Amino acid sequence: MKHVTIKDVAKKLNVSISTVSRAFNNKYDINEETKKLILKTAKELGYRPNPIARKLSQQRSFNIGIVVPEFSTNFFPEVMLGAQQILHEKGYQVLIMQSNYSWEIERKNVETLVDNMVDGLIVSLTSEIDNNEYYTSLLKSDIPIVFFNRAVDEIKASKVLFDDYKWALFATEHLIVQGYNDIVHLTGTINLTLTKNRQRGFEDAHKKHKRPVGKIISCGFKMEDGERIAQKMIDNNTIPRAIFAANDSCAIGAMTVFKKHGYQIPNDIAIVGFTESSLAKHTAPSLTSVEQPTHDIGQTAAKLLLDQINNKGIFVPQTIILNGRLNIRESSVIIK
Repeated sequence: MKHVTIKDVAKKLNVSISTVSRAFNNKYDINEETKKLILKTAKELGYRPNPIARKLSQQRSFNIGIVVPEFSTNFFPEVMLGAQQILHEKGYQVLIMQSNYSWEIERKNVETLVDNMVDGLIVSLTSEIDNNEYYTSLLKSDIPIVFFNRAVDEIKASKVLFDDYKWALFATEHLIVQGYNDIVHLTGTINLTLTKNRQRGFEDAHKKHKRPVGKIISCGFKMEDGERIAQKMIDNNTIPRAIFAANDSCAIGAMTVFKKHGYQIPNDIAIVGFTESSLAKHTAPSLTSVEQPTHDIGQTAAKLLLDQINNKGIFVPQTIILNGRLNIRESSVIIK
């Protein structure tokens, strides 16, 4: 089938190509009746705008790259859906890549997106050490970037973050108020700012209630990380009274192993997670977790990126910190 062009529409109506172009672009200097006739004829002929020509004329690819560490939990997909909603409304396509918690893969993903001339990037870092210079060089080359969830203070870019410190403090305080002693914190990847902020919240909750700070164990964000730590606790007979985990995957992994060995939750060991995964409500018992505004995180990141794209040269990086809530469920409350 022959591809209908702007020239075909102009020839059909015996008007100039520039007249047809003005109609398509809704310019003021064209008769309203002529514009309606051109649009009607174009539709009848099956004309569709050439996306490549549009990109060339506006010097944009209308593609946005999103890079995240994983898809195994619902956190990142929900963030991406929020971003995608805003970007699609503005005519952008979204190219999504995941790093599988590898800074090397993350670097290759970003390089591929940049090589394909995306108009901007939305990134959640795997590491806050290894790619910093690379991202700084991209920003100096005027490539718009917004970081979310995991970011670095040294990189002067816009960021959408969660108040990890406050909600880690609240989650730990919930366990303390329930009467639990010997609370252990299973941290996420140690070089991430969010890991440090959640650990600080855990520590300050103990200090606030004048309790000795519980043990802190480096764990990770994967379910198998929680399984590994729980099994080690059982083998070493060092099972605490309660656990505040870095995220829900880690918490659920630990919960699974404890239950397998006959421990009752929360009667024998209470568990609190973080990020409010889709599984939190459906575990047995249901998991207490900190809920993050995933949709809002994605939408806010997309809006910041579009602002940067549309205001090159006068853009000032912004950091937006969003709030959440603690969803208290069976895993941390003993029914008397």
